[in-house]
Amino acid sequence: MVQDDGTLKIKGKIVHLYGIYVPDTGRTCRTNVRPVRCTSRAAHALEFKIGSRFVRCERKATNPDRSLVAQCYLEEQDLSAYLLERGWAVATPGAPFEYLAMEKIARSRGFGVWGIPIGEP
Repeated sequence: MVQDDGTLKIKGKIVHLYGIYVPDTGRTCRTNVRPVRCTSRAAHALEFKIGSRFVRCERKATNPDRSLVAQCYLEEQDLSAYLLERGWAVATPGAPFEYLAMEKIARSRGFGVWGIPIGEP
Protein backbone atom coordinates (compact mmCIF):
# COMPACT_ATOMS: atom_id res chain seq x y z
CA MET A 1 0.00 0.00 0.00
CA VAL A 2 1.28 3.47 -0.90
CA GLN A 3 1.65 5.83 2.06
CA ASP A 4 0.96 9.59 1.94
CA ASP A 5 4.68 10.41 1.72
CA GLY A 6 5.35 8.11 -1.24
CA THR A 7 6.71 5.22 0.80
CA LEU A 8 5.24 1.73 0.60
CA LYS A 9 3.84 -0.35 3.43
CA ILE A 10 4.48 -4.03 2.76
CA LYS A 11 3.70 -6.70 5.35
CA GLY A 12 3.65 -4.05 8.09
CA LYS A 13 7.07 -2.61 7.13
CA ILE A 14 7.65 0.90 5.77
CA VAL A 15 9.71 0.77 2.57
CA HIS A 16 11.49 3.83 1.18
CA LEU A 17 12.21 3.58 -2.53
CA TYR A 18 15.93 3.31 -3.21
CA GLY A 19 17.86 6.25 -4.65
CA ILE A 20 15.11 8.85 -4.49
CA TYR A 21 13.59 11.48 -2.27
CA VAL A 22 9.94 12.42 -2.71
CA PRO A 23 9.59 16.17 -2.06
CA ASP A 24 6.45 17.57 -0.50
CA THR A 25 4.20 18.60 -3.38
CA GLY A 26 1.22 19.57 -1.31
CA ARG A 27 -1.81 17.42 -0.95
CA THR A 28 -4.33 16.61 -3.63
CA CYS A 29 -7.53 14.70 -3.09
CA ARG A 30 -9.04 11.81 -5.00
CA THR A 31 -12.76 12.41 -4.92
CA ASN A 32 -13.61 9.34 -7.01
CA VAL A 33 -13.00 7.04 -4.03
CA ARG A 34 -14.88 6.75 -0.77
CA PRO A 35 -13.73 7.86 1.66
CA VAL A 36 -12.00 10.69 -0.20
CA ARG A 37 -8.20 10.21 0.01
CA CYS A 38 -5.81 13.15 0.16
CA THR A 39 -2.09 12.48 -0.42
CA SER A 40 0.95 13.91 -2.16
CA ARG A 41 1.00 13.98 -5.95
CA ALA A 42 3.85 11.48 -5.98
CA ALA A 43 1.79 9.09 -3.87
CA HIS A 44 -1.13 9.47 -6.29
CA ALA A 45 1.13 8.68 -9.24
CA LEU A 46 2.58 5.64 -7.49
CA GLU A 47 -0.81 4.42 -6.33
CA PHE A 48 -2.17 4.77 -9.89
CA LYS A 49 0.78 2.81 -11.29
CA ILE A 50 0.63 -0.02 -8.76
CA GLY A 51 -3.11 -0.42 -8.31
CA SER A 52 -3.62 -3.83 -6.72
CA ARG A 53 -0.74 -5.52 -8.53
CA PHE A 54 2.20 -7.34 -6.95
CA VAL A 55 5.33 -5.30 -6.09
CA ARG A 56 8.69 -7.04 -5.68
CA CYS A 57 11.35 -5.33 -3.55
CA GLU A 58 15.05 -6.01 -3.01
CA ARG A 59 16.27 -4.63 0.32
CA LYS A 60 19.29 -2.34 0.13
CA ALA A 61 19.46 -1.10 3.74
CA THR A 62 17.65 -0.85 7.06
CA ASN A 63 17.19 2.59 8.62
CA PRO A 64 17.65 3.25 12.37
CA ASP A 65 13.84 3.44 12.71
CA ARG A 66 13.69 -0.13 11.27
CA SER A 67 12.11 1.03 8.02
CA LEU A 68 13.67 -0.41 4.88
CA VAL A 69 15.31 1.09 1.82
CA ALA A 70 14.61 -1.10 -1.19
CA GLN A 71 14.65 -1.15 -4.95
CA CYS A 72 11.10 -2.07 -5.87
CA TYR A 73 9.64 -3.28 -9.14
CA LEU A 74 6.20 -3.65 -10.64
CA GLU A 75 6.69 -6.49 -13.08
CA GLU A 76 10.05 -5.36 -14.52
CA GLN A 77 9.63 -1.58 -14.07
CA ASP A 78 11.72 0.12 -11.38
CA LEU A 79 9.32 2.25 -9.30
CA SER A 80 12.04 4.77 -8.37
CA ALA A 81 12.73 5.30 -12.07
CA TYR A 82 8.99 5.63 -12.71
CA LEU A 83 8.71 8.53 -10.26
CA LEU A 84 11.93 10.16 -11.48
CA GLU A 85 10.85 10.05 -15.13
CA ARG A 86 7.60 11.79 -14.27
CA GLY A 87 9.27 14.40 -12.09
CA TRP A 88 7.69 13.30 -8.80
CA ALA A 89 11.01 12.42 -7.14
CA VAL A 90 14.56 13.72 -6.84
CA ALA A 91 17.63 11.48 -7.10
CA THR A 92 19.55 11.25 -3.83
CA PRO A 93 23.32 11.73 -3.54
CA GLY A 94 24.94 8.45 -4.49
CA ALA A 95 21.96 7.33 -6.59
CA PRO A 96 22.75 5.42 -9.79
CA PHE A 97 23.81 7.60 -12.73
CA GLU A 98 20.62 6.64 -14.61
CA TYR A 99 18.52 8.13 -11.81
CA LEU A 100 20.43 11.42 -11.99
CA ALA A 101 19.91 11.51 -15.76
CA MET A 102 16.16 10.79 -15.41
CA GLU A 103 15.83 13.63 -12.90
CA LYS A 104 17.63 16.06 -15.24
CA ILE A 105 15.40 15.10 -18.17
CA ALA A 106 12.23 15.53 -16.10
CA ARG A 107 13.52 18.88 -14.84
CA SER A 108 14.34 20.12 -18.36
CA ARG A 109 10.86 19.11 -19.58
CA GLY A 110 9.07 20.71 -16.62
CA PHE A 111 7.51 17.44 -15.43
CA GLY A 112 6.08 16.88 -11.96
CA VAL A 113 7.63 19.01 -9.24
CA TRP A 114 9.62 20.89 -11.88
CA GLY A 115 6.41 22.14 -13.49
CA ILE A 116 4.41 23.09 -10.40
CA PRO A 117 3.94 26.86 -10.47
CA ILE A 118 5.34 28.72 -7.49
CA GLY A 119 3.46 31.71 -6.08
CA GLU A 120 3.97 35.15 -7.58
CA PRO A 121 6.89 37.14 -6.10
